[in-house]
Amino acid sequence: MEAPNHICATDWRVDDGEGTSGPSSAVATGHGIGRVDLLSEYERTLLSMDIAEIEAFLVLAEELHFGRTAERLHIPQPRVSRLVSALEHRIGGTLFERTSRRVRLTPLGRRLRGQLQPVYGQLVAALEDGRAAARMTEGVIRIGFSPTSNMAALTRLTGAFEDRHPGSRAVLEGVSNLDPYSRLRCGELDVLVNWLAVDEPDLTVGPVLEYRERVLAVASIDPLAVRRSVSVEDLADCEFALMVPPFPPALYDAIIPPRTPSGREIRRTQQVHSIHELVALVAQGRIVHSTAAGIPMFSRDDIALVPITDLPPLPLGLIWCTAHDNARIQALAATVRALRGADSKGRSIGR
Repeated sequence: MEAPNHICATDWRVDDGEGTSGPSSAVATGHGIGRVDLLSEYERTLLSMDIAEIEAFLVLAEELHFGRTAERLHIPQPRVSRLVSALEHRIGGTLFERTSRRVRLTPLGRRLRGQLQPVYGQLVAALEDGRAAARMTEGVIRIGFSPTSNMAALTRLTGAFEDRHPGSRAVLEGVSNLDPYSRLRCGELDVLVNWLAVDEPDLTVGPVLEYRERVLAVASIDPLAVRRSVSVEDLADCEFALMVPPFPPALYDAIIPPRTPSGREIRRTQQVHSIHELVALVAQGRIVHSTAAGIPMFSRDDIALVPITDLPPLPLGLIWCTAHDNARIQALAATVRALRGADSKGRSIGR
């Protein structure tokens, strides 16, 4: 069993109420709400112990023999002696009575063993449980998708993932286009397949699943519908949907730029409450919408899709909460990379 190499009292941190943190000793002099009591000198000594010293002490306290202790720990016998001596120096007292014929605990040693054994056991069990959970790829991985990201690439990804990991199952669950990240953050989903325009400090942007060219969705009766292409400058003459929070600002600006290259404002005027409402407004000619090519819901007789020549392709890929990262998420990310690597021409998955 591996254990952390060092426990240090200054690693304990608290919120100072202003979004920053620091060692507990730095905030312990305040009064009232948020006060943190300073550790005693004895508590600091315990927290600063090297895990190797604790392991040597506990095994020697059980074996009462330096040779057998060295064999169990797979280290030379002199190192056992050095570790125990270092711990005695930290404590400031003798933990073992040593003679040429026997080793036995002192009263101080018995007291320390009684304090350390349950704590060390809990620490080892917690680390083992955490490592087991992090390494486990078998089981269900919950993959979120929005109405605009539910395309053939997603189907191919889930099939390839289950083929590579027979003990795993990919479960697909829809999310709102207007609120794509909430279910990730609350733990209802493991990973999200969505457009990779992310500026959220708690989210990790994973590998790209595919790139989609940019198009302008307009009503089939709109004069722009007969154009072979449009530029971003043309968008300043149109009206677009007004997205309100919790729609992510970075994603909003990637889909509908706030200004043209010359600085003209792109008007976001029509508030919408769902992607289906947005599509209906486009079909009615009330607004236009810059989007990605190949999205099924825009493939309608009453909507025309006109290429936008000067917007970069929109990447579709994996997003997950950094704090929720685990082995299954990493296995899914590895599947994306393998699929893209298998495409010798670099074309997107699902095309």
